[in-house]
Amino acid sequence: MKKIWITSLARDEKLVGGLMGTARKYGLDANGHFWLDDLKNMAWQTPGESILDPATGLWVILGSEKDLQSLSVRYGLALLTLTVQARKGYGFHILWLCTDGALKTEALPTPLRSAEIVTVTDPTIGAKMVARANTPAPNVDLEYRLDIHANPGYGVWLEIGPGKGGEWKGSLLGVHEGDIDAHGVGRAGRLPQKCILEYPMKGLKMNLGAREFVAWSVQNRLDETLSYYARIKGVPKTFLFGQYAQDEQAEVHVFEL
Repeated sequence: MKKIWITSLARDEKLVGGLMGTARKYGLDANGHFWLDDLKNMAWQTPGESILDPATGLWVILGSEKDLQSLSVRYGLALLTLTVQARKGYGFHILWLCTDGALKTEALPTPLRSAEIVTVTDPTIGAKMVARANTPAPNVDLEYRLDIHANPGYGVWLEIGPGKGGEWKGSLLGVHEGDIDAHGVGRAGRLPQKCILEYPMKGLKMNLGAREFVAWSVQNRLDETLSYYARIKGVPKTFLFGQYAQDEQAEVHVFEL
């Protein structure tokens, strides 16, 4: 039996219970949780194991644009989504059920903008859930790698690097309304215990439109087996990253959180 995981941003037991009942009528093994907004204790990690279960074919999120007005909720959701996508692929099915009014894709944190959005009153929700859960996620290859490593003891680290077959002559990561306090380079998928950094730079000031970013960088060569790691402090609204470039025309990827 295919599994789905339901995350509800609003504590509406009746709504969630009804949705689980609908899923089970369609032959799905449905479970879920109510979102806990607690960045300090990294409560956003709690559902990760269930969503990453190989039998889970769909992640359903119940929420509205109002629920996304909290920066801490947005940030936690973004971190969880990045964690899931790094392991299950960027094509992993996410279905957002809007519980109040309409919700535009642009209102979501960047990692969630691939989610399919429908209203919670859509009469075809059951059919959509069973179809998505039983359809293999498409393989989506990106020109970069992006992952999260987090623990209450060592904090939140972003891992970035080039995609399959790619190579970078260094890396840069910047945050808007947040900070970076440590960085390193090491094998992909594992925080380095020690490393040698080539031409490291800290506290660079960058501007993107009206927003100012604080960035750190290194010039170590990276490929699909080597990554750049940086520890994030605070709750940034945006981060950008990409291959290090010495000129001001560097191409970067921008993630709104």
